[in-house]
Amino acid sequence: MSALSLAVRDSSTMLRRNLLHARRYPSLTLNLLLTPVMLLLLFVYIFGGAMSAGLGDGGGGRSAYIAYIVPGLLLMTVGSTTIGTAVSVSMDMAEGIIARFRTMAIHRGSVLIGHVIGSVLQSIASVILVGAVGVAIGFRSTDATALEWIAALGLLTLFALALTWIAVGMGLISPNAEAASNNALPLIFLPLISSAFVPVDAMPGWFQPIAEYQPFTPAIETLRGLLLGTEIGHDGWLAVAWCLGLAVLGYFWSKSVFNRDPR
Repeated sequence: MSALSLAVRDSSTMLRRNLLHARRYPSLTLNLLLTPVMLLLLFVYIFGGAMSAGLGDGGGGRSAYIAYIVPGLLLMTVGSTTIGTAVSVSMDMAEGIIARFRTMAIHRGSVLIGHVIGSVLQSIASVILVGAVGVAIGFRSTDATALEWIAALGLLTLFALALTWIAVGMGLISPNAEAASNNALPLIFLPLISSAFVPVDAMPGWFQPIAEYQPFTPAIETLRGLLLGTEIGHDGWLAVAWCLGLAVLGYFWSKSVFNRDPR
């Protein structure tokens, strides 16, 4: 077999392995998925009326806040799901299965590729579920064209790919699953200090640079613009640049750690 055929075959095998693990042990995925769902319901039904006053256009009530918050929660769902990847990779390293794979006649990179593709698929499935909850409680995207929907899905996929490679690196350097979960907490924490819940302009002046110059805010604003027809401006290019930069960084970081002598 050619090197490419071998890589595709072994990566497909590792992908099936990771999807089977997710099916047999759904508690981790469900726990991570429940976080954005519960935040969506909490902020819409408990804080929605009050939080809508900070949107800067006279409020608009709970329905306006639903439209504002859902794009941010979709990207937060991606971050939450990739934490499971860090935990899964760390468990594989700690339990010795990675060391065994190293001794087998399989493509070396297929182990990580299987984790990455499986995580991206789980992220998109989770986004669809959270989006369905958003639609059920009143979110509508009537102004988005078919091309904008495709672009939104592409952005979510690219963002999931970037965060997944970062999560794989975090899992590889973590001594156990608990440490991996703690190391990956920024993937949930960063959306909380972005424009996901309130506009950056409504934050204190000293805090605005923290919220603005991070990967989630331009991605959220781009997704919001695609789904709601609002102005995207330079956020689109910033979001793509963040995604590509994090993906490249995560890939080479993960590859470097994985190629070290097994611990």
